[in-house]
Amino acid sequence: MLRVGAATDTGRVRDHNEDSALAEGGIFVVADGMGGHAAGEVASGIVVETMRELVTRGELTSDDVTRQLLVANERILEGVASHPEQRGMGTTATGIVLVTAGGSDHWAVFNVGDSRVYRWIDGTLSQVTVDHSEVQELVDAGVITAEEARVHPARNVVTRSLGTDYAYHSDIWVLPPYAGERFVICSDGLTNEIPDERLREILQQCPDPQVAAEELVRAAVEAGGRDNVTVVVVNLDGDVGDDLSETSPRQPGDDTTPREIVSEEK
Repeated sequence: MLRVGAATDTGRVRDHNEDSALAEGGIFVVADGMGGHAAGEVASGIVVETMRELVTRGELTSDDVTRQLLVANERILEGVASHPEQRGMGTTATGIVLVTAGGSDHWAVFNVGDSRVYRWIDGTLSQVTVDHSEVQELVDAGVITAEEARVHPARNVVTRSLGTDYAYHSDIWVLPPYAGERFVICSDGLTNEIPDERLREILQQCPDPQVAAEELVRAAVEAGGRDNVTVVVVNLDGDVGDDLSETSPRQPGDDTTPREIVSEEK
């Protein structure tokens, strides 16, 4: 059985929340919008509404997820064409979707941009997604360390996003379910404020997914809250053979909506 919690906060600096989140059926998404003039929340909202269409489609594959992200990208571009004042809007998109692979339930983990998906198994936390950002490229090249990346002046510059016609390609991983695992889906308002070790500690201390989501958001705001922060926590309880379609999701509690992108600063 799946149990889900979600929380969001505008933070201490931004005047509105441009993050959007979805926790419905087997679809769990966080999108971090950018563009200013409320355009960021428009872009992230388009992603969430587009991904919500998968909830009622029944059996899904990872290809369905990839195609739906392309649809979201096209809809954002169409929105800009209809409203030129929203030119430059875009959004990250990351999350997990329950899909079928090889005749059994799997997770499709997807990502565009620098929002993240973490997987927690038996007390071990690992980052599943890879950031599409300038600092990640510098880390991969050995130019800076992961710790230096956390304070680098280009840490908010992404190299892929939805809302462009040249840098929207998504990464996708298909993972088998693991009894007792937990996923954290979050905007960078969380990861820019607290280190992975603090994230792991909060998960360890808060087995309930709603409590964990709220505590993670609170920790990020208390650490500085320089950006909107949104977190969705997904727990897989019971045995691997259980029906994963039995969910009890909770929608983001406060106002839900992300922030400002490709090779543009958010």
